[in-house]
Amino acid sequence: MKIAIIGGGWAGIAAAVELAERAPAADLTLFEAGRRLGGRAKQADVADAKNLDNGQHILLGAYRDTLALMQRVGVSPEQKLQRLPLQVRDNQGFRLALPRLSAPFNLAWGLLTAQSVNLKEKFSCALWMQRLKRQQFWLEQDCSVAEWLTAAGQIGVLRQRLWEPLCLAALNTPAERASAQVFAYVLRDSLGSAESGATDLLLPRDTLSALLPEPAAAWLQAREVQIRTRQRIRRLQPVDSVWDVEGEIFNQVIVAVAPQHLSALISPLAPTLPFSAQALRFEPIATIYLHYPSSVALPFPLMSLQSGVGQWLVDRGQGVLAASFSAHNAWETLKGDELAAVLHKEIASLLPDLANTSPPPHHLIKEQRATFSCLPNLPRCPQATPWHGLFIAGDHTWNEYPATLEGAVRSGIQAARLCFANEAKALNT
Repeated sequence: MKIAIIGGGWAGIAAAVELAERAPAADLTLFEAGRRLGGRAKQADVADAKNLDNGQHILLGAYRDTLALMQRVGVSPEQKLQRLPLQVRDNQGFRLALPRLSAPFNLAWGLLTAQSVNLKEKFSCALWMQRLKRQQFWLEQDCSVAEWLTAAGQIGVLRQRLWEPLCLAALNTPAERASAQVFAYVLRDSLGSAESGATDLLLPRDTLSALLPEPAAAWLQAREVQIRTRQRIRRLQPVDSVWDVEGEIFNQVIVAVAPQHLSALISPLAPTLPFSAQALRFEPIATIYLHYPSSVALPFPLMSLQSGVGQWLVDRGQGVLAASFSAHNAWETLKGDELAAVLHKEIASLLPDLANTSPPPHHLIKEQRATFSCLPNLPRCPQATPWHGLFIAGDHTWNEYPATLEGAVRSGIQAARLCFANEAKALNT
């Protein structure tokens, strides 16, 4: 059985690992258009700087399938990730810190001790979270996060300093446009989860490539999986009961490319599919790395920036601070030097010793179509297709999550299982 996996991002990697374990006798080929695996989550190609990523990603303890996949390819999450109890802190004095207590006591204590929030609002938020749990975080009707919060009476400090920043970070879509149902599912698996450590922050100690793509490539090659980088697939054609992939025949194919590249492969097969990747809207993400002296460090490794251009700030160690910008916003109007200067002033509100200093050297990395816009009632691409032996993977196929590493990994694993089940069914008929 020959299987092609088109796309070497985290979804494609997950599919390849799953198939290599479930069908070790299969002839697997993983195609990747770039020169290295990882998709949007890998080490950046920056000539004059090392150990930078093409975007600042933060994992959560709830990323169970991502963590398990790392372990399967020989990576120790405990060594590669710094695990910290969740804190949301900003440059205007807000702080919500969860202690190492079992759920729901960790969230209850975090709300009770939250700074800059009055007791009435804390109590209202606690009741709202309990109602969500009783509803199993399912909403009768999807709407925007902003509309949902307003209807629930969440209109105070916690909305401005906690829920809206978390929504933007998780869905890469502002609360005014983001899906309330998807955000509720994110809350279910993080702040609302009963699993130990689900809310923990997992900050990479190394590049994203070292977390999964590089060790996965070595693991796959040791099992004789072919990895063909720098090979973009532009033609996918069914021939009888098999697939022609750029002139090479495969029994089954998993397409794990970004949705903006999916249409070029799938649309020629049937222009009237129930899902159209061309109908998706996309959001940008930018990351600017500021290189301060090694003695510079944040009060906590993850900080929220309020009332300015900045959104989230991550301390990568050795004086490197990474600021991330999600979705279309005012930051897009600024050039790299301008953005660095504005951010430097905002960072000085956290670190007063920097107040009279010049902005440090920086690197800016932008991706204009980084994720799909996670809008209410957004149709998702099905993983199974009308064609025998063709399956789709990618974060845009995982219904309950926005564009996240965990959604990508879960989709890749599921696509591999569908592929394996399809082959088993064919052998039994």
